[in-house]
Amino acid sequence: MIKLYLTPGTRAGRVAWLLEELKIEYDLEVLPFTKEGLKSPKHRSRHALGRVPVIEDGDISIFESGAIIQYILDRYGNGRLKPDINSDEYPYYLQWFHFCEGMVMPPMNQIVVQTVLLPPDRRDETVLNQAKNLLTKSLSPVNDFLDGKDYLIGEFSAADCMLGHSCYMANRLGCVNDEMANVKKYVSNIEGREAFQKAIKLGDEAGNPIG
Repeated sequence: MIKLYLTPGTRAGRVAWLLEELKIEYDLEVLPFTKEGLKSPKHRSRHALGRVPVIEDGDISIFESGAIIQYILDRYGNGRLKPDINSDEYPYYLQWFHFCEGMVMPPMNQIVVQTVLLPPDRRDETVLNQAKNLLTKSLSPVNDFLDGKDYLIGEFSAADCMLGHSCYMANRLGCVNDEMANVKKYVSNIEGREAFQKAIKLGDEAGNPIG
């Protein structure tokens, strides 16, 4: 059985969401967003930088949310939540699957650094505002592409677990403005999914780095 190491409010939520959508049973270990939780020698043996998500599957232990999601789909998905490689949707599935880490998450990471990780006396309001503006701009092509769609490629897919989770977090950070009606609707669609609701609440008592 897959074991997932998760800290609430992090990319690990993507993996839990996928597992819930696929109805795959898994063990869960919640690590609090603290030095003791993530930087312990035991967890560093799983991820040298002390981060999540990490999964263990038998003798296999891997990290990086995108790699984990691809692994789960290929090993256990049985063709679910992923378009056929020869379909018209497949190129766009790949594009948006990887867009979140390439364009959306870098400014979001900076926001977390400036609002959570750094002590108040080292935070820079200029850097924070620049990151928020960049995050909003990075969602503009997503908003355009979602016009007339409930999900990125029409039907719900694992690309939504990746980018949709990032859109949800960006909305919580106040970086999805009212002009982005398509992203707002998209986030609402995501929030209405039972599997998402279950995944996003996992381990809330352990602390949440983005509130």
